[in-house]
Amino acid sequence: MQRTSFWLACAAIAAVSFGANQSVSASAIKQTKGEFEDKFRQLDEVLPTANVYRSAAGEPGEKYWQQRADYEIDVRLNEELRRLDASEEITYHNNSPYTLKYIWIQLDQNIFRNDSRAERSATFGSHPETDLAGIDKPARVSLGELRRQQFMADNELGFAIDKVGNGDGEALSFTVVGTNMRVDLPEPLAPGAQTTLAIDFGFNIVEEDAVGARSGYEHFADDAREGGNDIFLIAQWYPRVAAFTDYEAWTNKEFLGRGEFTQEFGDFEVSIDAPADHIVSATGVLQNPEEVLTDKQQRRLKEAETAERPVFVVTAEEALENEEAGTDERKVWRFAAENVRDFAWASSRKFMWDAKGYQQGGDVQPLVMAMSFFPKEGGDLWKKYSTEAVIHTMDIYSRFSFDYPYPTAQSVNGPVGGMEYPMITFNGPRTELQDDGTRTYSLAEKRFLIGVVIHEVGHIYFPMIVNSDERQWTWMDEGLNSFLDGVAGREWDPSVPWGVEPRSIVDYMKSSVQVPIMTQSDSVLRLGPNAYTKPAAALNILREVILGRDLFDFAFREYAQRWMFKRPTPADFFRTMEEASGVDLDWFWRGWFYSTDHVDISIDRVFKLQLDTQDPDIDWQRRRQEQADKPVSFFVQRNEAAGSKTWVELNSDVTDFYDQNDRFTVTNKQRNAYQKFLDKLEPWERRVFDRAIAEDQNYYVLDFSNVGGLVMPILLQMTYADGSTEDYRIPAEVWRRDAKNVSKLIVTDKEVASFAVDPNWETADVDIANNYYPRQIIQSRIEAYKSKRDKDHISRDLMQEAKTKLKDESDENNDDEN
Repeated sequence: MQRTSFWLACAAIAAVSFGANQSVSASAIKQTKGEFEDKFRQLDEVLPTANVYRSAAGEPGEKYWQQRADYEIDVRLNEELRRLDASEEITYHNNSPYTLKYIWIQLDQNIFRNDSRAERSATFGSHPETDLAGIDKPARVSLGELRRQQFMADNELGFAIDKVGNGDGEALSFTVVGTNMRVDLPEPLAPGAQTTLAIDFGFNIVEEDAVGARSGYEHFADDAREGGNDIFLIAQWYPRVAAFTDYEAWTNKEFLGRGEFTQEFGDFEVSIDAPADHIVSATGVLQNPEEVLTDKQQRRLKEAETAERPVFVVTAEEALENEEAGTDERKVWRFAAENVRDFAWASSRKFMWDAKGYQQGGDVQPLVMAMSFFPKEGGDLWKKYSTEAVIHTMDIYSRFSFDYPYPTAQSVNGPVGGMEYPMITFNGPRTELQDDGTRTYSLAEKRFLIGVVIHEVGHIYFPMIVNSDERQWTWMDEGLNSFLDGVAGREWDPSVPWGVEPRSIVDYMKSSVQVPIMTQSDSVLRLGPNAYTKPAAALNILREVILGRDLFDFAFREYAQRWMFKRPTPADFFRTMEEASGVDLDWFWRGWFYSTDHVDISIDRVFKLQLDTQDPDIDWQRRRQEQADKPVSFFVQRNEAAGSKTWVELNSDVTDFYDQNDRFTVTNKQRNAYQKFLDKLEPWERRVFDRAIAEDQNYYVLDFSNVGGLVMPILLQMTYADGSTEDYRIPAEVWRRDAKNVSKLIVTDKEVASFAVDPNWETADVDIANNYYPRQIIQSRIEAYKSKRDKDHISRDLMQEAKTKLKDESDENNDDEN
């Protein structure tokens, strides 16, 4: 692309012909009193005041603190009853400056109770499985929703809390409040002190396919084993201490299903008692491989550390043998995890298990074991891509944040489509069994698997390490993670539409169901575009359009490293990105995160101007030509076409001076005035003026209007008369004094044929029709279709239907006859 120089001729602007007629420009359209809105108002008026815990720079303050909770848990999986029974001991460390009289515990399984707040506050039609169509049409409820209701009615769900005591075995008073439990302490817990809670509990595991949960079991009735098999994905399964923070105190907002979780970091020691033929995957590192794995499996696991491709620790053949046999014996798997905020696990006899060492290097965690656990239903899709996608994710995310700090990263196939926990993720895509016994998968399933593994493993970074509060600000983990999984996805295969580009969000941004990104997740109307796509697209724009990659990447990495293993808020993110990049972004956060404005910048008019030379012999000749170039009156054109002659033409002797000289005739008086103008110029003024006349640049004044309300840079592309193009970026600050209409002068030595705003779709502009000057014809499609009349109960041909014979279930073709 050829680059020509732009010269904003400030000294000569007064001489521009357009200057005498500025009333027609958009910038002169004044707002009426009271309409002014400052889109660049400082965001500190909205953000919490900086303090000793969180600095104005967006980093942890000198007195930053957070609590800690360590867990020792013994759990038994009852496969036949699909139930867990467990006991836990929690060591709670009060690192805050406050004295605590009670401790709040999360009981997430209680959301499945029929009397839960989530269930009782659900409205008909708000769930995608229900639809209140209208008065003249029946309401609808899916069979899946009926299945959910029936499962919840037929099973006793939620936590059964058998005992709550202290470390000495003394019973403690507790009160269950929905999905939370308050445990009253016998003595206040002073700053710097710790206490121990002992809780015995159990619950019936939900069938994930029936209730649509973040965990649960999946049943395989067609397996060879009598009674079939199950895959158990276990999460939100133990009473967990709620977070106690400097910004909210106890984070005990009721769990309603959407807003996820935030926990305290701690160490876990978990013993899982499962059927002996089960393979167990869990947060942390297996402590007793010699007790639960064969010698051969232990050797394979060691071999996988340095293998080029995943090594099967449990092969497909071994998994199939487990799947068919069954046993009454049991094994206890022991796992330990350090400095994690949660613990999840999976168990099934159906699992095959592959592993590959990720040689990360560095001092933090040089070797990470990437592993996948999946049944035969995962097939070649999982064999080829799951573990490799785990490693790819760590490679990309570490580049944008920090070295992966944990010893394992796992991907487990089961009924949950996608969910994350420290060191372990649940991912759903599978192959399909064909009639010839083979298993195949579609391109969509391949993309889904790679995408969901990247996304969920990415969540181990955000929010499992950068510990944002998902209950309040879903976008802080989903949005940031969606942005990064888009980066990782494009570095896997750039041809795949990863769904985080600016064009991915335009329909939502101009819709009537949009709410600000900063809305708490339970109140969001459409969670996907609000918490995932829009913030991801915003960060893409911030990186590629506003800051540039170098500034953005430095600031984002600074944010991640400041807040790893800590608890950031939105203010910390906003402030860090500004402080580390050195760019004022208040307008960006305010528009994208706090409003429902959308991007729609229109280029309304373009004026092409020529600099007056002040020489009347030149300028008045130009004006004569300008007049001649204007359309001639149709009245005159028709008279000329008819051969009509004017009075003067018919009477040539009836003329005077003005018939020989028009209003563009130059006189000596004008020439003298021109010379006087030149004589009065200072030497530097004469040099500037002479240069401007000699260069004879093209002056363009462009009128822009901000239709969508969201201020953004104007990404302008000019196509010159010779066919070359040039990009010219106007910063967002151009809207500072008038956020609705602005005019911009551009001077160039080449003639411009057309202008385009955001031609490469970089800013999520919702209406590209007004992005071009001159306007362009919009290319689209039209399809012809044959109309079909819906038959109602009156228009049915009952006489013909009554002749239809009843078919039984053995009929091969049991289609209805019309």
